Amino acid sequence: MAMKLTFTSRERVEKRPDDASDYRHRQLIGYIGLALPWLLILIVLLRDGPDVWSKLDSVSAYYYTGAVSLFSGMLVALALFLFAYDGYKNDSHWADRFCSVTGALAALGVAFFPTGAPAGITSLGWVEPWVVRIHFGSAVALFTVFAVFSLYLFCKKAEAPGREQADRGKKWRNVIYRTCGLVIVACILWAGYNGFTNRFIFWPEAIALTAFAISWLVKGYALRSIMNLARSLIPNATFDDEEEMSRKGH
Repeated sequence: MAMKLTFTSRERVEKRPDDASDYRHRQLIGYIGLALPWLLILIVLLRDGPDVWSKLDSVSAYYYTGAVSLFSGMLVALALFLFAYDGYKNDSHWADRFCSVTGALAALGVAFFPTGAPAGITSLGWVEPWVVRIHFGSAVALFTVFAVFSLYLFCKKAEAPGREQADRGKKWRNVIYRTCGLVIVACILWAGYNGFTNRFIFWPEAIALTAFAISWLVKGYALRSIMNLARSLIPNATFDDEEEMSRKGH
């Protein structure tokens, strides 16, 4: 007898009429942020070894390792997706576009204007102090944009009549967005303190990137996409949403 698996989706979500971007677009932005710090660690350990990895004091320091292609490539990809992000066609559309374009330019600044080489690693002759200053300003702008998206733009209410009642998970998603935003702000302050005291800032940056990624994945309904993928891969599974389960007496 074949095993029957049941996956439950708590809400059926329809695309908002004012949504100018696709859920998969948001998911891709989130997955880039989620993968970046951890893939950097993996590649450096495989290519450069633990000795080099132990000297890397920030995410940006991976520019000076065998993971430079991944570092620059993922930041450029993030910039392109942010440039193409339209957000919502409402009274905050200008803010969506301003933050997405600012974030895209900042991501390019981080990618093309590297930080100074960490202690014990050979620097590059063309990395002048002004290059490092552009990198620092770009990094601050990028993480600030991440926080604005999570704390403000993602939390705005839908303007379509009846949308708030239909979208029953909005309240809890807002909790996630605000939590991620506060984590990002806390990590910015943590990284700033570590920078002034000459300590490593990799972990506050990595945690901030993870919080940024979670907020974009939630905004892009990544769990629903994962369930849809599971539906296509597991032919004997059934997928019930909340409305169908209530009719069945669950």
